[in-house]
Amino acid sequence: MIALSLAEIATVIGGQTYDIPDPAVQVTGPVVRDSREVEPGSLFVAFVGERVDGHDYAADVVAAGAVAVLAARPVGVPAIVVDDVQAALGALARHVVKRLGATLVALTGSVGKTSSKDLLAQVLQRKAPTVFTPGSLNNEIGLPLTALSATDETRFLVLEMGARGIGHIQYLTELTPPKIGLVLNVGTAHIGEFGGREQIAQAKGELVESLPADGAAVLNADDPLVRAMASRTKARVLLFGEADDADVRAENVRLTENGQPAFTLHTPSGCSDVTLRLYGEHHVSNALAAAAVAHELGMSVDEIALALSEAGTLSRWRMEVTERPDGVTVVNDAYNANPESMRAALRALVAMGKGRRTWAVLGHMAELGDEGLAEHDAVGRLAVRLNVSKLVAVGGREASWLRLGAYNEGSWGEESVHVSDAQAAIDLLRSELRPGDVVLVKASRSVGLERVATALLDDTAVSSEGQVSGR
Repeated sequence: MIALSLAEIATVIGGQTYDIPDPAVQVTGPVVRDSREVEPGSLFVAFVGERVDGHDYAADVVAAGAVAVLAARPVGVPAIVVDDVQAALGALARHVVKRLGATLVALTGSVGKTSSKDLLAQVLQRKAPTVFTPGSLNNEIGLPLTALSATDETRFLVLEMGARGIGHIQYLTELTPPKIGLVLNVGTAHIGEFGGREQIAQAKGELVESLPADGAAVLNADDPLVRAMASRTKARVLLFGEADDADVRAENVRLTENGQPAFTLHTPSGCSDVTLRLYGEHHVSNALAAAAVAHELGMSVDEIALALSEAGTLSRWRMEVTERPDGVTVVNDAYNANPESMRAALRALVAMGKGRRTWAVLGHMAELGDEGLAEHDAVGRLAVRLNVSKLVAVGGREASWLRLGAYNEGSWGEESVHVSDAQAAIDLLRSELRPGDVVLVKASRSVGLERVATALLDDTAVSSEGQVSGR
């Protein structure tokens, strides 16, 4: 974080200081909510969770080097006490962002947010120091923590914004007002909470409504609900996609024999060839989104194409492709799932597995509401239509819907199977996998299917393609 004194922080967030010998002492380290991340100069934010109360760690974090605790009550060590810790954290982020000389880029969408954000961050890092959301910390706590990690040297701040209802993105944009807003798509993720795709579009469009007149709204030309958001913003509109009228578009899209997308990138400043290190054709749209923002920020088409071609996966459990010594390829895409990402992952699996046996180990997709049965049934049917060799549906009722969809589409006998839990899936795969097989593992985060991928790899991996180290 940019250096701020405890006295200034208290004034900004309307807090009272307790047990602070010298209010002029500065926070020079990161602002953190996890006591294990404390460094000398840190500010520790004490949240009260369902199982853990951050206030209980106050003495430990100060002993580890934190200069103070942001707390809801006095804790016997240097602290700034406020009525609402979350609101205070947001107010501090808003203050810091106003002082930064960075361009703030915010992005949202139903699917592909984290992958697109990771691509964009890696592209912009080629131009200037860039801070971006780690993983999927895109809510009212993760977003301000990310913003507070920016320093005086930061030139681009890339923030992923998630929403579980109307008004959520509006709130996040008030904390960190963006200059550029990127909307990827409107899908069915969380449709059970929103009530329909139109409501999801209303929520996602809050991002472009927040943009200033001298800003830019970067919109997916291939998604009608996103394209329609052009009427909801004062900012200049830049379209990306495969549509003929897209400002930034892809032509000659194809997959390599390994299932990695290649295409010709067209921007208003020219064209250049791209071959991604990521897997699956769905990443073309993510790459175009990143390219459009980078073009808006002044990068040349050749610079963008090179950066995209060299970018990898920064966030774990998202199409992580690992080959075992025996030739079995494990695709760990177990971080989360919705109907759109399930379809994309299945198509990527089939592209990667040409001439090889393919396994789709799938679990339930959460928060689909009344659409749950139809969507799970459709994914099961798609697995059959794509000629996936074997579907392993893992879990309870929703998994049975996956299996039923495959069965009704024509997957008889042993081509699809329903197992009770992750361990049962592990046992089945260990007994039936053959060298050269390709295994996709995917479900909503709550299912925890990453355990299947971890067990299959069992510390025997020799290479992990498409990945780079963290930022």
